[in-house]
Amino acid sequence: MSVATAPPPTSKRFAVPPEPVLQLTVGQYHEMARAGVLQDGEPVELLEGWLVNKMTKYPPHSVATFETRRMLERLVGEGWFVDTQEPITTHDSEPEPDVSVVRGCRRDYADHHPGPHDVGLVVEVADTSLDRDRGWKKRIYAAARIGVYWIVNLVDRQVEVFTDPSGPGDQPDYGTHQVFLPGDQVPVVLDRNEVGRIAVHDLLP
Repeated sequence: MSVATAPPPTSKRFAVPPEPVLQLTVGQYHEMARAGVLQDGEPVELLEGWLVNKMTKYPPHSVATFETRRMLERLVGEGWFVDTQEPITTHDSEPEPDVSVVRGCRRDYADHHPGPHDVGLVVEVADTSLDRDRGWKKRIYAAARIGVYWIVNLVDRQVEVFTDPSGPGDQPDYGTHQVFLPGDQVPVVLDRNEVGRIAVHDLLP
């Protein structure tokens, strides 16, 4: 394991992102979904008020997402469940992380999506999305104070773990960044308690 070996990405907020589709509030986004303007499964998500296209998923991404969920489901105990590519609602965003560990049970969210206080861990699997996941997504999760954020980095074949979120501000970020390489084991931490470890090679395709 090494610490902070990846180049630190910028946390500066985009004035206009490079791939904007439409600027919306979270409430407007939900109204569009209820009205059927956005269909279920539409390949978009709301990031800091911008409706943007999701990145294309290639087979290695799908395999890593499946294995990450499977490994986490072996470790999380009663009071948590593991979800895949489902929304999390923050004050200005509704990202759909590749994997998330959410408090309670699925039925608790029959009438709303989980909020940041409901989420113990978010995971993004990164290949073509690496810059977005290290920058835009990390800033959103840090601003929302989601305690643990993983990037399963398929480009460099490593797992990047971010903890100690700053909360909202001009440049939201995580205070701690660790990099786990093949041969390392990643601690799974929920509510500041380690519930187990997963070998990096078990998360990579």
